[in-house]
Amino acid sequence: MCRIFKTDVLNRKPMSKIIAAITGVAGYVPDDVLTNQDLEKMVDTNDEWIRTRTGISERRILREPGKATSDMAVEVVKQLLAKTNTRPEEIEMLICATVTADMVFPDTANTILDKVGAKNAFGFDINAACSGFLYALTTGAKFIESGTFKKVIVVGADMMSSIIDYTDRATCIIFGDGAGGVLLEPSKDGNGLIDAILRADGAGREFLHMKAGGSLKPASAETVAAREHFVFQDGRPVFKAAVTGMVNTTQELLDRNDMTIDDLKWLVPHQANLRIIKSVGEMLGLAEDRVMVNIHKYGNTTAATIPLCLTDYEAQIKKGDTLVLTAFGGGYTWGSILIKWAY
Repeated sequence: MCRIFKTDVLNRKPMSKIIAAITGVAGYVPDDVLTNQDLEKMVDTNDEWIRTRTGISERRILREPGKATSDMAVEVVKQLLAKTNTRPEEIEMLICATVTADMVFPDTANTILDKVGAKNAFGFDINAACSGFLYALTTGAKFIESGTFKKVIVVGADMMSSIIDYTDRATCIIFGDGAGGVLLEPSKDGNGLIDAILRADGAGREFLHMKAGGSLKPASAETVAAREHFVFQDGRPVFKAAVTGMVNTTQELLDRNDMTIDDLKWLVPHQANLRIIKSVGEMLGLAEDRVMVNIHKYGNTTAATIPLCLTDYEAQIKKGDTLVLTAFGGGYTWGSILIKWAY
């Protein structure tokens, strides 16, 4: 039997597998800060109660009239282009993970591309709530791995203040606005996205959703008056499912790649709640100094939390470090991604 290998034309060696590598990260949060003390004046709560239950001290809010999710994402893309010496015209694809699109249509990704002048790219949105960045990153990586594209931007961005009821103390203390993103490029040195496990369970929509505004319950005077265009969350079942989901997919990812928790340099969890983050780390047996945390500064920015963490910790991540990104979101959606850092 004759076995045929694809070879490099110059070196006549078997070609290495192409994987998608993160070659740049960037983040953006608005200037306006909403502190726990500010919230004390708005709802029946206090700083100690919020910090004890969530770990959050402040969050950022986009208040500028006429600005939306795309505007935060644009700032991220501009940073990425500058940091990686990439021209807008070189970008071939952009995926935006968001639950707060500028409009129902067109996709926010296409608006971002227009605003940054990426004329040779196409884009689309992914709505997987707090797991959106993982879903988008895995999707973008496939276009790199297949050889279809060489420069793909993945952005997680949410203006959560646009769908939060600031009379509901159960949710208004949690969420903030922000955006973060990465540039994906081909790699053949083994550094990049190694593996991913993504999961979903639609039965979870009962516990975390927005009641009105979709085709099931279109906007009307009645839905607005009933305040049904805001985030609804039943915290207890979400907490339990989030911890279980992130722990299980992270452990499964390590097991099937013949790794242990000792091989992991960083865990990058979705910043939903400090108690959730600590529970996941403890159940995995991971020391606190190897778990990225910035929820105290930004709150839960939904699809933006993981890339914002990567941005804040970028100087501490070294080439070849093993990371697991893990998240859990409404719907339910959840999963984990194994990465070897590329720079």
